[in-house]
Amino acid sequence: MKLNLMLSFAFLTTCYAVFGQEKQKVATGEKGITKVSVMYPYAEGKTFDIEYYESKHMPMVAKFLGSNLIKYTIEKGIASGIPNQPLPFMAIGTFYVNSLSDYQAAIAPNRDAIRADFSNYTNISPIILVSEVVK
Repeated sequence: MKLNLMLSFAFLTTCYAVFGQEKQKVATGEKGITKVSVMYPYAEGKTFDIEYYESKHMPMVAKFLGSNLIKYTIEKGIASGIPNQPLPFMAIGTFYVNSLSDYQAAIAPNRDAIRADFSNYTNISPIILVSEVVK
């Protein structure tokens, strides 16, 4: 059983390295890519289930985005840039997409499902920043 699991992991890692490499280069360095950052601010009494977010919520949204999605990332806040200050964000989810209009078209009909899922992992209202990668 362990051998099968290890072999499966090695195969998936190899496939990701071979087939995912080109996509990753585009997302991290191509000028003009649209970046959608969904930021969850820290506040006393607020909660965030990073495991649920990683395993359920983000894959759900990624599925809605389809081929327009280049990649997505998930960041867990651990500290502020200023010593002894609370961290500014508990988590940030980021989608890198080819087209803002395609992103908006994919999200619009699924907005209610996305929002309904919030209560499964957080009690924070997110801040969304849409930006263009310049370098």
